[in-house]
Amino acid sequence: MAILNSIAGFENDMAKWRRHLHQNPELGRDCYKTAKYIQERLKEFGITEIHTGYASTGIVAIIEGKASGRTIGLRADMDALPIMENTGMSYSSKNEGVMHACGHDGHTTMLLGAARYLSETRNFSGRVALIFQPDEEATGGAEAMVEEGILEEFNIEEVYALHNTPSHDVGVMYTRPGPIMAGADSFTVEIQGKGGHAAYPHEVKDPIVAAISIAQSFQTIVSRNNIPSDDLVISITQVHSGTTDNVVPEIAYLNGTVRTFDLSVQEMVIKRMEKIISGLAMSFEVNAKLNYQKGYPPTINHEEATNFAIGVAEDVCGSDQVLTSVSKEMGAEDFSYMLQKRPGAYLFMGIGDGAGLHNPNYDFNDAAAPVGASFFARLIEKALPLV
Repeated sequence: MAILNSIAGFENDMAKWRRHLHQNPELGRDCYKTAKYIQERLKEFGITEIHTGYASTGIVAIIEGKASGRTIGLRADMDALPIMENTGMSYSSKNEGVMHACGHDGHTTMLLGAARYLSETRNFSGRVALIFQPDEEATGGAEAMVEEGILEEFNIEEVYALHNTPSHDVGVMYTRPGPIMAGADSFTVEIQGKGGHAAYPHEVKDPIVAAISIAQSFQTIVSRNNIPSDDLVISITQVHSGTTDNVVPEIAYLNGTVRTFDLSVQEMVIKRMEKIISGLAMSFEVNAKLNYQKGYPPTINHEEATNFAIGVAEDVCGSDQVLTSVSKEMGAEDFSYMLQKRPGAYLFMGIGDGAGLHNPNYDFNDAAAPVGASFFARLIEKALPLV
């Protein structure tokens, strides 16, 4: 690997930053202490143009190169998850029930490492916009920052982001042009029946039987309504009804998620759900209502920007360590909102063996941070070369 020497030189500092962030996780848009810590580090690096308050606690910091030119954005998410940590590390979360179980502490650290290097060297033309974003795990901090105008305000022409993955070795990176992560929607079905004594089922309108039939029928959307070559997942994740064994309840609820890469598939799913619910509600003589909530759109990499990022990754990791023949992922990512507005790419970076993401035993591997920081730094130097 061709990790930049100066970045390798402050690997221990990066580990210190990362572990501080890991000990002090925050949720959603309430990343106030995290944002303060990031600002303190940026000021230590000599970065003076720091803009705050986007999506409540988001930051955009600008580093000017040695000559004029374009502005490229590098994004890191910085929020944690509502999970009780079980790593047993000396730097475990101090906030009970909150932990960095997705590695956003590592993402922030990698961007801070790149920021320190780029601020010290400034061997590029134009500007780099460092985007520290809250609320990736909840309601879409990226969407809020886009709607608040950061891309226009700072004339950001391209955007790039990295995400760690424990499924690959340190030094392995992968991505692909086009769709790389799915859109993520959620839905709830409320079924209103007629409750009564469970010993007299002929006197009730059972919402549980209707809910079971609706849940089973939803799976036929994947198997019988969707073109097999179009990726689609429909998962029922919650079923709620009843309070005791001898009462048929009045109400049942279903909840779940839909994952797609194509808006036409998404619309087909909504229409089929509505028809299935309507028909089965009539059949079981209950009332049923669908509440379908469109979530993060698919993350779609731009071909030219992705091919460029692949070249940078090969410079840093070696061509044999950069994978491009990879499958799309059914997980979702709100960086998609930035890619809807600007060319760019989203890449994955291995951190070695360990517990998976969103797991109480997960921990970011500090040895991977210099790789990600070097990728960000080299990307800026190659995209904005000094003439």
